[in-house]
Amino acid sequence: MVATTLRETALAKTHVKLSARMVDFAGWNMPVQYKSIITEHMATREKIGLFDVSHMGEFLVTGAKAFDFVQHVIANDLNRLTEPDRALYSQLCYEDGGTVDDLIVYRRKEDFLLVVNASNIDKDFAWLSEHKGKFGVNLTDISEQTGLLALQGPFAVPLLSEIVGDWVAKLPSFGYGEAKVDGHSFSFGRTGYTGEDGFEIFVGTESLEWLWNMLLERGAKFGIEPCGLGARDTLRLEAGLPLYGHELEKDITPIEAGLGWSVKPDKGDFIGRDVLAKQKAGDLKRQIVCLKAEGKAIPRQGYSVFQGDTEVGTVTSGTQGIFVGYPIAFAMLNRDVAKVGESVQVAIRDNRVAATVVNRPWYKRKK
Repeated sequence: MVATTLRETALAKTHVKLSARMVDFAGWNMPVQYKSIITEHMATREKIGLFDVSHMGEFLVTGAKAFDFVQHVIANDLNRLTEPDRALYSQLCYEDGGTVDDLIVYRRKEDFLLVVNASNIDKDFAWLSEHKGKFGVNLTDISEQTGLLALQGPFAVPLLSEIVGDWVAKLPSFGYGEAKVDGHSFSFGRTGYTGEDGFEIFVGTESLEWLWNMLLERGAKFGIEPCGLGARDTLRLEAGLPLYGHELEKDITPIEAGLGWSVKPDKGDFIGRDVLAKQKAGDLKRQIVCLKAEGKAIPRQGYSVFQGDTEVGTVTSGTQGIFVGYPIAFAMLNRDVAKVGESVQVAIRDNRVAATVVNRPWYKRKK
């Protein structure tokens, strides 16, 4: 059996020096935790968490028809970005409505920046390349030379404002900005994957270690903690955010995933529109929902969900809700059961654990 060499970000040695526990994530050697998932989760909810997410993919789209191309391949409406330096969340979909990937689209002054999931970089680039022909756009993969850090939590804005300038605090949600500090240029979006306020910060890989160390040093007085992918997963789950490979897949549409708000059939033609329009109009057989489980047992991906003696669905993600204080799970349920207030049971080992369908999300920050 041939050993596979894991890919690493420019911070791999830095993580090891900080005593991070490293794991294989989508072919990348990444930190899953430093002190503990609970410590990092709570630091992000109450202070600041700093995440290395440089394994994510970044593509640039340029050309006279760049807007038209991006509008054609995403399910959301690019017309919502009425001016540069704004971003929106969307999905790339197949003709049958299934999800190629979910992504953030940044409309910048000279180009469009697409940020995609680490596990899908090669697939996404190939799929986008297949569809760019008639638009004559240039599609460039800049993932290798781009570092990405997520600065998340109640004190993320004060920290970055102190470093960059007071104008940062006025940047709207999903706004985009650029800065230069100590000779290092970087850019950032007021976006994130934790349910907290904060930023995702783009920087050249040659400056990534400088940025990481500078943020930890300047953020010490705010209680900043380096955080791994373990806390990133528990945080996104509490905030009701989907993960590709769980709540989104090639056979799961954004509508089925409960993301109908991000699908805009009325914008005109786009890939997957016909199926998604029908589903959004009500032609839906199943739906991802949020479950609150009783007791202490944790529902995990793949566990069956029952109502009485009838199997009605499957758990797609589950964890202990660290901040909310009870077990939580996403589950794909039959449409007639996918209603807030419905009582179900999750098969956990030899037991049936009671659970209730609740509103999304489990956690919502106070503004």
